[in-house]
Amino acid sequence: MATTTSELVFSSQANHNFSRILSDLKRSNLSITNRLRSVREDADFVSEVAAAFGRPLIANERCGSWYIPPDRKAGSAYFKSTDGHTGQWRFSTRRLNLNLLNIIGSNDGCIIVDSTRRGKRMPDALSKTVPIWCCVLNHVLFPETPGFHELYTPPNAVSRSEHAQIESRVPEHVASLKALDINLDDLRHRLKKPLRPIWVTQESQLVPTDEIFDDFHPVICCTSSRRVLGGEMSEGGYIQGAGDDTENWALGLTPPVFWRHADTLLSTPEPDLPDLVRSLVSNEGAGKDTASPRQVAPYLFVSSLPLTTPSSPSSTCTIAIYSKTTDPSSWVKNPQLMEVGVGKHKIASRNLRSALPNICDFVRRFLDRTPDSDPSEDPSADSPEPRRILIACETGKDISVGVALALLCQIVDSEGTLNPQRSSGHTKSDIRVKLSRIMTNFPEANPSRTTLQSVNSFLMG
Repeated sequence: MATTTSELVFSSQANHNFSRILSDLKRSNLSITNRLRSVREDADFVSEVAAAFGRPLIANERCGSWYIPPDRKAGSAYFKSTDGHTGQWRFSTRRLNLNLLNIIGSNDGCIIVDSTRRGKRMPDALSKTVPIWCCVLNHVLFPETPGFHELYTPPNAVSRSEHAQIESRVPEHVASLKALDINLDDLRHRLKKPLRPIWVTQESQLVPTDEIFDDFHPVICCTSSRRVLGGEMSEGGYIQGAGDDTENWALGLTPPVFWRHADTLLSTPEPDLPDLVRSLVSNEGAGKDTASPRQVAPYLFVSSLPLTTPSSPSSTCTIAIYSKTTDPSSWVKNPQLMEVGVGKHKIASRNLRSALPNICDFVRRFLDRTPDSDPSEDPSADSPEPRRILIACETGKDISVGVALALLCQIVDSEGTLNPQRSSGHTKSDIRVKLSRIMTNFPEANPSRTTLQSVNSFLMG
């Protein structure tokens, strides 16, 4: 009689070996080579979508940029999947994404590109967060036209029950957007029609069209990756959502560096790839040009380190925030320059709370010493340099933005003029309004939750 599978007995050592072999197989399938090849394959699909719809490509960061060559990328969006998770269904007043309205209005729509992990048809950012955003903006920008206020979600990803629950929260989201006191008339001039999401996946039939949608601006939500229902080992090396979780595999490789060296990377044997990636990343860092400072509010600018200008004009107050911890007594270098050492990452964000009083006092002393000159006193004199406050951190998007928010609340009044007198009585609502103005001026800003908690604690403490 033949032996059945259930009768086979393996030693514990054999079971251990099987487990190790399966782990090794999975690790080899999730190699850098397979990830980059999967990204390239999915990027080809994204290019087909762009050709079919004739709309500009927008990367939903951070993942979306892997699937769009930099010369084809028209902009970035920041729609979080966590805002669309079941039971959350949030409209972010921190990430308003209003920069997209110019692109949408000028091109009759756009294509937002993202991907998702194995097994899912599309990311929650595209199936729920973007639809919530479209619906809320339609309510606010077209209040007199109820026919524009309908919520649209993909029926193959969002159940009727979940759709109804999301819809029930729209009024509170509308109220939260109105509370930011944004110039809605300016936004209305950017759009001629309401926004409506449309979903495209690799399962979709693409038919080239130059159609102008008469009734709405299409916001085409493109899931770049092919849906994988089984394990990666059954897909011949293809990895769904290969551009995600880059901190676990990319070794510092970024989308611009990948696209600049794609052919070399894809033709390099896997054993040689880590050294090649590290070399490319190192060379890129050495030749990196520091971006120009970005104005985020009246008088306030942010930048990444290192600062390129060896000396600032006397009208500029500079606060440089470094990732090493230093004693506060050493922070003030001269009356115009403060170098603050608060540590790295979450530690830096937490240490920011205790650093903000020193930073604000330093800026007030600078403003007291350098009042604005009145040109009427001497019309023949050269116009003075306008006063400005420059805050720099490692990325130019996190700690520096938190400091700018604190200073905006502390030294700039509601009319946008400098008022260095100590300000108090801030509320979460006031801080949220000020933050929305910074984010509107600088959509790429990315202050962490810990950074914002430190700022709130300082302002409301």
